[in-house]
Amino acid sequence: VYISAGWDEVSAKEHPEWRAHDRYPWTPYKEPGYTNLCFNTGYLDLLIEQTKEIVSSFDLDGLFFDVCTERVCLCGKCLADMKRRGIDTENDAEILPFAREVYAGYYRSVNEAIHAIKPGLPIFHNCGHIRRGRRDLVASHTHLELESLPTGGWGYDHFPLSVAYAQQFGKEILGQTGKFHTHWGEFGGYKAVNALIYESALMIANGAKCSVGDQLHPLGAMDEATYKLIGAAYERVEEREAYCDGAERIADVGLLSQEAMQGVHNHPADVGANRVLLEGHYLYRVLDAESDFTDLKAIILPDTAALNETLVNRLRDFANGGGKLLASGVSGLHDGAFAFDFGCAYAGKSAFEESFIDLDFAEDFPAAIAVLYGRRHRLDADESAVLAYGCDPYFNRTKEHFCSHQHAPANHASRRPGIAEGRDGIYIGWDIFEDYAKMGSVTTKKTVVAMLDRLLGENKRVTTSLPAQGIVTLTAQRDRNRYVSHFLYASPVRRGEKFEVIEDVNPLHGIAVRLKTDERIRRVYLAPEQEPLDFLQSESGGISFVIPTLWCHAVVVLEY
Repeated sequence: VYISAGWDEVSAKEHPEWRAHDRYPWTPYKEPGYTNLCFNTGYLDLLIEQTKEIVSSFDLDGLFFDVCTERVCLCGKCLADMKRRGIDTENDAEILPFAREVYAGYYRSVNEAIHAIKPGLPIFHNCGHIRRGRRDLVASHTHLELESLPTGGWGYDHFPLSVAYAQQFGKEILGQTGKFHTHWGEFGGYKAVNALIYESALMIANGAKCSVGDQLHPLGAMDEATYKLIGAAYERVEEREAYCDGAERIADVGLLSQEAMQGVHNHPADVGANRVLLEGHYLYRVLDAESDFTDLKAIILPDTAALNETLVNRLRDFANGGGKLLASGVSGLHDGAFAFDFGCAYAGKSAFEESFIDLDFAEDFPAAIAVLYGRRHRLDADESAVLAYGCDPYFNRTKEHFCSHQHAPANHASRRPGIAEGRDGIYIGWDIFEDYAKMGSVTTKKTVVAMLDRLLGENKRVTTSLPAQGIVTLTAQRDRNRYVSHFLYASPVRRGEKFEVIEDVNPLHGIAVRLKTDERIRRVYLAPEQEPLDFLQSESGGISFVIPTLWCHAVVVLEY
């Protein structure tokens, strides 16, 4: 059963009487002219009574409470309660704990009321995003549902980032997309069948179950075209279910989420790092400060990672145990200096808006001096520790200093260390992940990939000739003595002003794969076709094989 529990796009200007209602007022938030139901009023009592009636009256599979995002509320009731408790209502730092307390009370009260009637009934409270770092919210759900409509504003790289964080909690995960061309509330909107096939495949490749959202006509008539569309995708899912049940995600790299550390929704450093990891075909999971680092080979500290003493000590233990760190920007700093051995010392931010990097390490760009758009950070290092040099432009572009259409060229006289390596890992002296999120330069990505590959070395579990737009995951079904690797490929294109659309999916041929395992592999085949693949296994455990044809999604099973 779906319940819209919190926020609604209703104009407060058109309905001022709703804001003035004494028992369950609608309250202003950030969006001008929009409103939010307050869980600190009699509305919560009403919601609980309605919920109890539904749970008592129907045989339910579960309850989905929608648009119930945690929000700072400034309604009369909240303002009065805060003032009564001595909270400075002009100080956001004091208001936020109160808002979180109110929100936690909503979770607790609703869940207790439901489980008093039907213990164990599945409940999920949807905020449109699993907020990284908010383990308190995750714990309030019986399972996790990841709303991620690629054409509805989330984009095609949101779901992989979201699920890579959600999987660590051991809860059942349900992916959620929509059949719409845009997003919710669109009657008569359809995406191409290949888009739904790809999106469903992306869910099961990441260990999630599938949900495709529709919107029922007010007359209650089911839309046959919608269910033919969904059925075409689910038919392929059904054929592959046996290779997904109980599958454990395998990762080489951990991404320390800056959303988790700083509370910034979809922090650009997370977005950029996620794109590099996807396009570089790394096996990864997304971390917060409390995550388990076991079995990871490298951890990325992207751009702005603020580290407290506890986390510094955990990361030191990780590095002392053989793990490697890849830091950039001001991440890796503690009390103004590096907390880890990166073979260099931090020397502050550059005054220049753009800067340049010497790409001698990148085979695709011999002798190139490439621009980086993210802020540069200066470092001091012995030449033996330097992996790449950088330099500044001649000047920042101002009214008094001008050159061409964008910025001045590289001033080679300013050349100094840009990337260094020490015992614990590598430091990149730029805000390079935010740079990639915003600008998407191939040279920026090549820089990160080169450094990450250097840290992983022979420990990188998967390498493949799959194009950059392809996605690779590796899972283990331990009880069946097999690994299951998923390979996906589709190329979204931009349609209209802002929509990422998948319509045509072209087949790829002869995809080479090298996969490293600890076990001796006895059989490799495509599933569900059961088509055997020839393979070679080296003494070091590397398995080499070729996928003859990949259309959208291929599942390769390796039995040991």
